[in-house]
This record gives sequence, structure tokens and C-alpha cells, in this order.
Amino acid sequence: MAFLSRFRTQILSWWQDAPLPAGAPAVFQSWHEFDERSSRWRAVDMGREIAASSDDRGTSSQDATEGSYNLVTWNVDYSSPLPGQRLSAILSRILALSPTVDIVFFQEVSGEAFLVLLDEPEIRRSWFLSDADGVLPAGQSFKTVTLLSKTRFQSPKLGPVSRVKYPSRFDRDALCCDIFVPHAAGRPDLARLRLINVHLDSLPIQPCLRPQQISIAAALLRSAGRGVVAGDFNPVLPADDSLVQENGLVDAWVELRPSDPGFTWGADGKEPFPPKRMDKIASLGLRVQHIEVLMPGCISKSDSGGQANDDDRIAWSDHAGLRCSFKMVRPY
Repeated sequence: MAFLSRFRTQILSWWQDAPLPAGAPAVFQSWHEFDERSSRWRAVDMGREIAASSDDRGTSSQDATEGSYNLVTWNVDYSSPLPGQRLSAILSRILALSPTVDIVFFQEVSGEAFLVLLDEPEIRRSWFLSDADGVLPAGQSFKTVTLLSKTRFQSPKLGPVSRVKYPSRFDRDALCCDIFVPHAAGRPDLARLRLINVHLDSLPIQPCLRPQQISIAAALLRSAGRGVVAGDFNPVLPADDSLVQENGLVDAWVELRPSDPGFTWGADGKEPFPPKRMDKIASLGLRVQHIEVLMPGCISKSDSGGQANDDDRIAWSDHAGLRCSFKMVRPY
């Protein structure tokens, strides 16, 4: 069985032009864009060039020349009330950020929140989605979704997108996509940059599977040569705190802000457990330039208008978001 798995990985890696480590079974899927003529989301035809969005949201030529990329990752909390309204508020925050965000990783996107994402005019106009059917995996209450700016990543910059299975008690996976970007050294060809969106297993269950999950994500990055793995790392055991470094990756927060706690969960004191840096961004072959926590705001649970009291307010998510900028480094 191990031989068949390795052989299948090699065939898929060649067929999809996606270098994969041995033993990383991938299920490939399509990128999606919204078609105004049919008013439907459709699979991107990777064989044709994609027209730039008419609304470039102010992406500067200087940003493109310098090769900096801006990423936001956010666990949007599937279980709290009003998931659609909360996701809409998070989207508004992300789309208003400056400099413009190029890459968005969402975790815990529920079915209701998914429909809001698909109907958002700005998302339809200016973003590619890894998933666009609104269907959740069998037995699941949520999924991960990756968004790429159509302004920043036009064809042929889009590469393969897949879900890589790893050991998980909750049937979770690594949402893995490749993009092709200019080399830092100014070479005429494009470099592969791998983006991995993860929601690692929850809870302090033993034996813990997060070490295997991070190891597989790191192997995926090494197969591509450079990239980012980001999302909800669920580091609830002491051994989780060193997994990024043990796998040869750079923890962006530790690299740039080692003296700051960087809490993304429980900082409001309302949780029964101590605050934690649940969400992380780790890189390989890149230079991290900036990282910050995006604290969630609140919405009103009622439609009565006026000033809402504390009992009527609900946070966008139980997690804060993380915003990071990074760029390619030599010799790539």
C-alpha cells in the first residue's frame, strides 16, 4: 500500500505540475471565478489568460515591483450565532486594509457563511476562490477556504490547488495552492510559491497528531522550495509551541516580535482558558517584513438599531486575525 501511495503521488505530481513529497495524498480541484454573464461561479480555465479586474483596489506598481505580498489568516468561528453577518464584517475589515491584501486564508467557514462569501460583490468582482459550491465535506460543519486577489494573481500566475490529506481525528486537511511570482534576483522566469491554509486538530488529545500535520505541511513547502503555512495551529499542549521551529520553518511572529505575546484567542478574558497565540504564520525561503494581530469587532444580535448593550453584542469571531507581509529572497 505504501508503494501504491508513493506511485500515485508521483503521477499526480507530474500530471498537475505540483511537486509533492512522498506519502502526501492530494485531491486536486479547480480555482473559481465569478462569471458576470451567467451570474455563476465557475472553474477557472487555466489554459487562457484572465483579464485584470477593473477595480484594482489601489494596488501600487511599487508593491508589485518590490515583490511584497500581504496575507490575512482568520478563523471565522462557525459555532457562534449569525455566522453570515460576522463573516461579512470580517470581509469588510480585510477589504478596507491598506496596503491591499493579496491572499486570504479562512478557517471554520460554515455553510451559511459560505453563501455570504459567494454573494459578496467585491469577492465576485476581484477574487479567485479555492472553493465555490458552498458544499461542506460529509460530516463536517465547516471548511477552509483560500482567496487570491485577481489584481495581483492573474494567469499564468495561478498554479494547482489541492487538499492534502494528513492524519486527523477530525478529517481535516491542508489546503495547498501554488502561485508563480517573479524571482527576487530579477530572472525572467517565474518562481513557485506555495501557500498552505491549515486548521490543525483541536483539543489536547493524546497521542497528538499536530506534529505529523506540521511535518507534512513543512514537507510540502520544501517540495515547492518556498512558501507559507498559516492558519489555526491549535497549540494547546506545551510540545506544540516548538513544532514550527523543529520543522525548519520561520515563525513570523517570533521572528519579528519575540517580546510580544501575540494572543489571537482569549485576550478578552471571556474564555475559560488562558489567552493563547492560536493562529500562526510560518514561512520557508521568504523574508517576513511585518506581522500584526487584527482584533475582531462586534455586531449587534438584534435589528432594533440604536446603541447596543453588552448582552446584545457578539464578536466577529472568538479568534483574532493575523496580517503578515513577506517577500521573496535570494537566491530564488
